[in-house]
Amino acid sequence: PGDVVLVAPGIYRENVAPLHAGREDARITYQSTEPLGAVITGAEPVKDWKKVSEHLYVTRIPNSTFGDYNPYTTYVYGDWFFAKRDKHTGCVWENDAALYEADSLEACERGDVSPYSWIPAASRKKCSTCQVPEREETLIYANFGGDNPAEERIEITVRRECFLPRENGISWITVSGFNINKAATTWA
Repeated sequence: PGDVVLVAPGIYRENVAPLHAGREDARITYQSTEPLGAVITGAEPVKDWKKVSEHLYVTRIPNSTFGDYNPYTTYVYGDWFFAKRDKHTGCVWENDAALYEADSLEACERGDVSPYSWIPAASRKKCSTCQVPEREETLIYANFGGDNPAEERIEITVRRECFLPRENGISWITVSGFNINKAATTWA
């Protein structure tokens, strides 16, 4: 209690799971030494995309990559989430922009504009996934809208959390100045 954990700028691909709680009068503070310089991310880069058609690429991810939580088999849900349950918690990211999840491989390849998008042109970039149980792998298909994934920064979400104690009651913690992103949370 009362400690300040200073974190240098960099990309930390992990789930930070504090072991100790602070107290009301002596919080534990995790602080980036440079505002937004320390990035804690739930994503990993993927470079081995294979072109399978004019607009579609695929990559094969061993399910062991995800540990005990595969975000491409877990759907987004929540008490107030009223959309149909067809979107996974996992996501494909191109240069920090999320691709839209298509409900079929055909829709992924077509890359139609989503009528619900705030940025219609960006909604043409789609992803779709399927499981290959006999190989214990996840296939991720992506339509990068004409971009070559070898020339872009492509990441996939692999971790459920980025900063979360594993035990209940680890409280009185302050997190300050971090960029925390791309976790595969189960709620919208």
